[in-house]
Amino acid sequence: MIMKSCCASFVLLILSMACIAGVQPFAHAAGLEERRPLSLPEAGERTALPLFDPRGRERFMPTDTRKKESERLRGVPEEAGKWSGFVALESRLFAQEALFPGQSGTQSSFVLQPEYYKKWDGGKQSFTFVPFYRYDQRDPERTHFDVREFTWLGVGKRHEWRVGIRKVFWGVTESQHLVDIINQTDLVENPDGEDKLGQPMINLALIRDWGTLDLFVLPGFRERTFPGSKGRLRLPLLIDTSQTRYESDQKWRRVDLAARWSHTLGDWDIGLSHFAGTSREPLLSPVLNSLGFPVALAPYYPLINQSGLDLQYAAGSWVWKLEAIYRSGFGPKSYAASTAGLEYTLSGVFGTGMDLGLLAEYLYDERGKQATTPFQDDVFAGMRLGFNDVQSTEMLMGVIFDRTTSGRFYNIEASRRLGSNWKLNLEARAYAGLPPTDILYGLHKDDYFQLELARYF
Repeated sequence: MIMKSCCASFVLLILSMACIAGVQPFAHAAGLEERRPLSLPEAGERTALPLFDPRGRERFMPTDTRKKESERLRGVPEEAGKWSGFVALESRLFAQEALFPGQSGTQSSFVLQPEYYKKWDGGKQSFTFVPFYRYDQRDPERTHFDVREFTWLGVGKRHEWRVGIRKVFWGVTESQHLVDIINQTDLVENPDGEDKLGQPMINLALIRDWGTLDLFVLPGFRERTFPGSKGRLRLPLLIDTSQTRYESDQKWRRVDLAARWSHTLGDWDIGLSHFAGTSREPLLSPVLNSLGFPVALAPYYPLINQSGLDLQYAAGSWVWKLEAIYRSGFGPKSYAASTAGLEYTLSGVFGTGMDLGLLAEYLYDERGKQATTPFQDDVFAGMRLGFNDVQSTEMLMGVIFDRTTSGRFYNIEASRRLGSNWKLNLEARAYAGLPPTDILYGLHKDDYFQLELARYF
């Protein structure tokens, strides 16, 4: 069934491309979606996206916005290539003694992420290159290099081509992103799963009055990264990536397919997506020793089909959000999962210029106790505080409460500019009330406080 669906998706992709027959990627281009290089906002400038938008991934703009940007940038003169980016020092302090031998109570690391950006042909084409490197003091598995972006972009009046390596984000909710499936999770970066590896792709976007249709060909699969034996924030059993298995005979060389339609109708933002290919989330099976005892876990990547819906409705100070998926091929039965909630913003709180956003969401997975995620019957509550000051200070606080086990996961994130080129990021996470049967139980002694100082250039 999966192979049939993949073939059908590929036929639809070819037919859609045929609809613009005669329109070449380099011909009849009329403008380029502006992409600002990595930098801090100007003093007092309010960022276009929330501070806690998933890290460095490109959001899909509504159709009307894409069309306006293309029209605005027609005839933009050629510019010399520009380098920007940041370097950062990060330090984690764990509140409790490590659960496993070889782990430490502190963990420091160095991060370098430059970005090269160039546009030409009257602003009709551009190239972006974003390498990433982290050196970690404790965990060799967290020391790694990746190419986050290596992308050529060409834009016509009613279509856009993106070819290379990219990061793409789908989703609207705060606590988790069910529909976000294009990129693999870079789990050694952060346990929240928001950091992603670059994905090779060919992306054609058809921009029409009835919405934007994005078609993806995804050659090459990226395996998920996992902490090593000396790393904190890991499962009791290590993940043995040397024993990775795939359902597809082509393994990592398999070509996956995806498509997403998005549109804005008044106060509604709608996205419908489908993915057919190798699951980004692995199933973990025990590796047994000669005595039959489990000594590690081996990843297994099945072939799946996943259909998704992301929906957002804005009405005054209220924003209502929904993400829902239906997935087959991942385990013995197909299943549905969803996250739904709201955000209410209070402006000028405490007699100041600050904005306070109140957040509430419900996380559901119909597999219940058989779910491979810890969030199958959980409630998220939080608040987002934007100071709207010269230093662009923002803070997010929240807790996820498991209605079945009463386990809690607490999270605090904050950020503040220091002058024109420096930025201070704070992160704190804690786990409480986790029973031994909880998927997150291996982290119950990994409460930590993290401080990162970044220099932008």
